[in-house]
Amino acid sequence: MKRALLVGIDEYDNFPNLGGCINDVHALNPLFARHEDDSPNFECRALASDTDRAGRDQLLREIDDLLAPGAEVAVLYFAGHGTPSDSDVTLVTQDGTDRSPGVALSEILGIAQQSSVQEILLLLDCCFSGGAGGAPQLGSKNAILRGGLAIITASRSDQTSAETLAGRGLFSTFLEGAIDAGAADVLGKVTLAGTYAYLSESFGAWEQRPTMKANVTRPLELRSCAPAVPLAELRALPTMFPKSDHHFRLDSSYEPTAEPRNEANERIFAVLQRCRAAKMVEPVGEDHLYFAAMNDKACRLTPLGRHYRHMADRGWL
Repeated sequence: MKRALLVGIDEYDNFPNLGGCINDVHALNPLFARHEDDSPNFECRALASDTDRAGRDQLLREIDDLLAPGAEVAVLYFAGHGTPSDSDVTLVTQDGTDRSPGVALSEILGIAQQSSVQEILLLLDCCFSGGAGGAPQLGSKNAILRGGLAIITASRSDQTSAETLAGRGLFSTFLEGAIDAGAADVLGKVTLAGTYAYLSESFGAWEQRPTMKANVTRPLELRSCAPAVPLAELRALPTMFPKSDHHFRLDSSYEPTAEPRNEANERIFAVLQRCRAAKMVEPVGEDHLYFAAMNDKACRLTPLGRHYRHMADRGWL
């Protein structure tokens, strides 16, 4: 079982209103709820200030439910104001005040520490969110996280987080792109590491900088998308390339435009073309597979291709 709680707060009693947080929740909800093939993914619950009262007590109740027993994976996404404090950040709730702005991340980590949920991910699109995961009771900015917990934030602890003119959080806009196949690997998996790499590359050195803190032993999968190369074809790599440095000989019979036609070789060539598009195969001595075939040359696995050949050879695919 997988749960996701998506929180978006635009309307505040005592803080300036925002304009993109609810839109972000509406954009991300269907991506978390369904894989690309429309099969179920996370069971999502939204807490948005346009339809709910997103106060401190309500947010804490929702977090308690999110991290209650019965799920193996839980995701908390928050879009709204964030206020900094010593080695911590507070998620500002709708009823927050200067004296009591909302729910501190240290409170949420305390709940997570006692939770039986194996894998927990916090996605924070709020100002100063990079302060999440510190140890305020020790006056330390060093992250202290329980096993299986990861945090990705929109900015460093000293930075604000921007909204776009289109009424979206800038970080959440890129997060949507990552989960919507932008960060997918060859297998079509959108993982925690791939998502952070995508987000990190989306911002320049002078802009807000996403951060990640994690204590994990396996790649948390956020969503499944169509693989760049079908699994059955990946599993055939050890047959096509008996050794990782094998050169697969080509000739004109593999190219569909050549006569006479050889349908079996054309099917193999189509697989090689898909692997080439996924940067797993490269021609030897030519710039394109077409010319390698027409000039009786070869193709070989790239380092990425050798990696997936190894996985297939070990029976891991």
